[in-house]
Amino acid sequence: MRIVDVIIKKRDGKELTDEEIKFVIKELVDGRLESSQLGAMLMAWYFNGMNARELSVLTNTMTHSGDTLSWPDEWKPVLVDKHSTGGVGDKISLVS
Repeated sequence: MRIVDVIIKKRDGKELTDEEIKFVIKELVDGRLESSQLGAMLMAWYFNGMNARELSVLTNTMTHSGDTLSWPDEWKPVLVDKHSTGGVGDKISLVS
């Protein structure tokens, strides 16, 4: 599979397979995707959109592309999550 073929397919408004979406993320995470290729892929997604299945596969693939943290069960009563989207105002949400 070649990244240029996946970009062209989406640029032309076609639906990507699960394998093609996973390939894009794997290439990105492994450092084999040029910034220009990433930009072209993002533009293709932006201008042609993604259906619910494509978006679900992309989200799931991104979620599982990095390290996963786990905590001991005894910490569950005291764990909270603080996350931030960054940017102006650095808004946060506290979840317990």
